[in-house]
Amino acid sequence: MTTPKSDFEIPEQMREFAEKSVDQARKAFDSFMDATQKAVSRVEEQTSAAQSGSLDMNKKVLDYAEEHVDAAFQLAQKIVRANDVQEILKLQSDYLKTQMEALGEQARDLSDSAARTAGDVGRKGSES
Repeated sequence: MTTPKSDFEIPEQMREFAEKSVDQARKAFDSFMDATQKAVSRVEEQTSAAQSGSLDMNKKVLDYAEEHVDAAFQLAQKIVRANDVQEILKLQSDYLKTQMEALGEQARDLSDSAARTAGDVGRKGSES
């Protein structure tokens, strides 16, 4: 059984407009992330070594957020170039699968980091 081909086509001007919009949003986000990373770096420089585990967690969370937004922009760029609805649905399905796998790995990593940080804090507290 074959899937009927859709006659729905996205006009070229609309694709170009959408692609430019995605690119502009991407540039704005990259600028925001640069400013955020600089702010985090300044805070890290002013923070004591006892808080390093917490800072590492914050950095990881920011890095993961940036990865997810990057993946969303990549999806948006692929969608505006898609030829039909079936391709869009496949792109979304692949994106969701990949993101769910990434979220699982990131959750495990953050959990491990939190446990290490808690252990470090406990050891430092018992040393005082």
